Amino acid sequence: MSSQSLIMLVLNNTNAQLLTFFLTGIPGLRAAQVWVSIPFCLLYVIALSGNSMILFVVLREQNLHEPMYYFLSMLSAIDLSLSLCTLPTTLGVFWFEAREITLNACIAQMFFLHGFTFMESGVLLAMAFDRFVAICDPLRYATILTNARIAQIGITAVLLRSVSVVLPVPFLIKRLPFCRSNVLSHAYCLHQDAMRLACADTRVNSIYGLLAVIFTIVLDALILLISYFLILQEVLGIASREERLKALNTCFSHICAVLLFYVPLIGMTLIHRFGKHLSPIIHTLMANIYLLLPPLLNPVVYSVRTKQIRQRIVRAFCGNKIGH
Repeated sequence: MSSQSLIMLVLNNTNAQLLTFFLTGIPGLRAAQVWVSIPFCLLYVIALSGNSMILFVVLREQNLHEPMYYFLSMLSAIDLSLSLCTLPTTLGVFWFEAREITLNACIAQMFFLHGFTFMESGVLLAMAFDRFVAICDPLRYATILTNARIAQIGITAVLLRSVSVVLPVPFLIKRLPFCRSNVLSHAYCLHQDAMRLACADTRVNSIYGLLAVIFTIVLDALILLISYFLILQEVLGIASREERLKALNTCFSHICAVLLFYVPLIGMTLIHRFGKHLSPIIHTLMANIYLLLPPLLNPVVYSVRTKQIRQRIVRAFCGNKIGH
């Protein structure tokens, strides 16, 4: 490496360490941010406590040590992590006007934020596989979804895949020079949000971001659709109406979780792509709905719709006072 290249590298690293971004709360409501923070704080408390409760119940109750509940505990752990990822900066902006964030801290947050999003998509796909095997091949369910295979799915198909997909993002952002406005659109860092502030060609970032979404979230969505098409075919072949409804009922909670994840994601993508003329408040609200809705409502759906989870939660808080 030449001395000039070395000097440029040192200067770029120094600029990266000194560069500061400014986070944004709700546009136009800065004077009322303390009041706006109250519902946000409440939503975070519900999301954190709900997912912690699901994790506690599944780990504590031996009767719930089954594939379906293992995958549910993975989903809750990811939702919990996703909420904790945005909580410090969001409440910091609303409560303390702590709007400054360094480039390195911003990159770390976007790495975990996008990583947990891809993990959630992977877990939802694994849960669809669980329902597919349970309905289409019930006699081999216990032999196919062993503890070792569940661990393999969690580590390889969910964790390692997500980390490997997101790993290039910090390097792609770090190489960009930032000389325009350094005000971000949200109270947390997103790759596409930071990328638009760069004063250099960002085509590589855009192409990689698109490919990452296609080969994770879009591909997962297609496989999910195929899985439920096959499940529906199998269910419609069941002669008894009661058995058909019972089989579909076991999929209802998972279908809700899939909709809670993909509908806000699709809505945010469409608004980001076609709604540039819309008010910044709409963009901010959609981004917050996309990040907060799944962690908030997934525990509610599974607690209400899954009898075993509901009974264990009641028993955990009421002890033996409540009967089975």
